[in-house]
Amino acid sequence: MDRPSVRRTRWLGSPWGRGAAALLAGAVPALTFPAPSWWWLAYVALVPWLLLVRSAPTARRAALDGWLGGTGFILAVHQWLLPSLHVFILVLALLLGALWAPWGVLVRALLGDAPPASGTAREGPGRAARGEAPAGGRRRATGRRCAAALVLVPSGWLMVELVRSWEYLGGPWGLLGASQWQVPPALRLASLGGVWLLSLLIVAVNTAVTELIARPAARLPAVAGLLVCALAVTAAWLWAPVPRTTGTVRVAVVQPGPTGTPSARLARSEALTRSLAGRGVRLVVWGESSLYQDPADHPALAARLAALSRRTGAELLVNADSPHAGRPGISKSAVLIGPDGPTGDRYAKMRLVPFGEYIPLRSVLGWATRVGKAATSDRVRGTHPVVMPVAAAGGLRIGPLVCFETAFPDMSRHLARDGARVLVAQSSTSTFQDSWAPAQHASLAALRAAETWRPMVHATLTGVSAVYGPRGEPVGERLGTDRSAAAVYDLPLAGGASPYTRFGDWAVYGAIGALVLAGAGAGLRALSRRPARGRR
Repeated sequence: MDRPSVRRTRWLGSPWGRGAAALLAGAVPALTFPAPSWWWLAYVALVPWLLLVRSAPTARRAALDGWLGGTGFILAVHQWLLPSLHVFILVLALLLGALWAPWGVLVRALLGDAPPASGTAREGPGRAARGEAPAGGRRRATGRRCAAALVLVPSGWLMVELVRSWEYLGGPWGLLGASQWQVPPALRLASLGGVWLLSLLIVAVNTAVTELIARPAARLPAVAGLLVCALAVTAAWLWAPVPRTTGTVRVAVVQPGPTGTPSARLARSEALTRSLAGRGVRLVVWGESSLYQDPADHPALAARLAALSRRTGAELLVNADSPHAGRPGISKSAVLIGPDGPTGDRYAKMRLVPFGEYIPLRSVLGWATRVGKAATSDRVRGTHPVVMPVAAAGGLRIGPLVCFETAFPDMSRHLARDGARVLVAQSSTSTFQDSWAPAQHASLAALRAAETWRPMVHATLTGVSAVYGPRGEPVGERLGTDRSAAAVYDLPLAGGASPYTRFGDWAVYGAIGALVLAGAGAGLRALSRRPARGRR
């Protein structure tokens, strides 16, 4: 063994060295998301982590490698939260990272070196005496484990993504499939099975590459697995249905930029909106928390906004971060404004950001407000999604989402099923202005559009604002974090329902079914071996 190999073996043999390697290996996939956006890296980004976990000497060590790798992944993907949460981000990363511990055990069981089987007399007394299995039997067993790994390792990963997508655990930020937001063939796949199908594909490719590196005897099934993935993408690109264009609508995004006080922000937003007069715009979208008073409760403010609607010939979708008469507490509400004032159509944000907009178990975790910028008071949740008709656009139905909610595939899918022709997201990432967060957030709109065949407008206060067509393709210019502007877009509309809108999360159910069947099979094999041991 050469010296570098010896040093590497010693380093990984140390608990501290191996733990550091797991943290670093888990962090690598973060580079696939904006701002780096190295989408191509996603297809091999998990390989170092998989190689490390498969080499774990025990199942307990594999679980620890999975946990530490998951911690590294969460820290890297959410590193922009550090200024707000400080040390608490480490606590969150350790808690969420634990979700990958069972996945680590699964990886070792399927990709690790199998223990030698009992020998048989057919291979000769020498091989039997040494406890070696027949060569043909070993090859068949290796092939079966390789094939099982190509299905079960991605399915296990998807279960981790599914559990951590629960809104109370932080939501589905950083799903591996979301790294492919700018790749047209991947967006075509998303229209079939959502972001979940993309995650399955990416992890399957990583698993096959790991097998090619670590298990030469498994080359045939590993190469077959890569070919299946390539053929699936090709088939989707060639034969999957695509949305049909049914016209366009002219919309505008108003991004005031960092303006200081709420009154200065309102003044800048009004000036930008006035500049849209005479340009044929039918809907003007402002960002999240563009108002700190509810126009439904403040007649003077409602009159100012109604005057803007009359001047531009468009309706305004504003966002009020404020109390609303008749309801206790503060909510974030999308409010539609017409030439006569508020139309009565409004939507209150349903899924809130943990620690950013409320603190779970505040009586226990309230100390987070003392070590970071956690929410000092809890926002009130909305109760149901809303689809709003825009009279200025001929009754065009829009489905509003507020900030964090664009990360949830089910929310945009339900709006599409409820009749929304355009998805509209109102967001504000000004707290994380100089981080990767604004670009990461804007990229999610491309996926939601491709999944549902509904164009999506992502409007922010300070950038990044972006618009995407029904295939997830970019439309017009992006407004970066250095812009204060109003931008106009001719938004293509589409008819029909995407397969994902119609059939939902079938990829998730398939993954669950594969894991259940594998677990049942393992249990039955274990039971069948017990009587045999008793007879011996």
